[in-house]
Amino acid sequence: MKAYVFPGQGAQFTGMGKDLYENSSLAKELFEKANEILGFRITDIMFEGTADELKETKVTQPAVFLHSVILAKTLENFNPEMVAGHSLGEFSALVANGALSFEDGLKLVSKRALAMQKACEITPSTMAAVLNLEDKVVEDICASIDGVVVAANYNCPGQLVISGEYKAVEAACEKMKEAGAKRALILPVGGAFHSPMMEPAREELAAAIEATTFSTPSCPVYQNVTASAISDPAEIKKNLIAQLTGAVKWTQSVNQMIHDGATSFTEVGPGKVLVGLVKKINNEVETISA
Repeated sequence: MKAYVFPGQGAQFTGMGKDLYENSSLAKELFEKANEILGFRITDIMFEGTADELKETKVTQPAVFLHSVILAKTLENFNPEMVAGHSLGEFSALVANGALSFEDGLKLVSKRALAMQKACEITPSTMAAVLNLEDKVVEDICASIDGVVVAANYNCPGQLVISGEYKAVEAACEKMKEAGAKRALILPVGGAFHSPMMEPAREELAAAIEATTFSTPSCPVYQNVTASAISDPAEIKKNLIAQLTGAVKWTQSVNQMIHDGATSFTEVGPGKVLVGLVKKINNEVETISA
């Protein structure tokens, strides 16, 4: 079975999507529609902007979403049998399998970006990458720290990201190193994504998601918070809302997709981060960059 996976924030690069815009009339039409919906020419920033301009949250999330979704719509024989997206990429996956319309997906992603930006400004918070520790050790150390710090991204075995209040993340990093972590490194991010620190953003986004129509998808989506196949629109909504404060269970999702019959994984969007992670989770499956 063919699985299609969609990257999240961090995969952006200057010039992303320009070739699509220039070589496909459908892509051009969708990019121009996106400029209208967003109220600014995001294509100018994607195609010609600096890395710093692309890093702004209000730009990054819609930019990665647009690159992924428009690329999927221009692929020949795009017929996914299962989809998943890493964090923000879950929205791209939901447009790809027909659960969300292009327009609604973009509006939600834009709202999500702005809500997360606001939440980041409330309390100093951050994320850190932890390498070469068992999941259970990372979870136990986080639980032992005063303050808010949680395992946020289960990217692949031996590569987790923790998230929370700045001081709590720093304290956790020290303990991780003492416990034998090869690295415990604070990441250059705007805040504590996928942690309780995102509660204000979750509340804001929940209202927007509840007001949006979701359809029954053409194939199941393996959602970040459950790492299981979901096809019921009401359940998809609930899990999408929970995703902002919940962990991205990427390792678990990929393992479940393989268990359910996935034999190839195609990454659709900027970068090749996800095919790299899939290989580290299981090096026997075929991986393709669209």
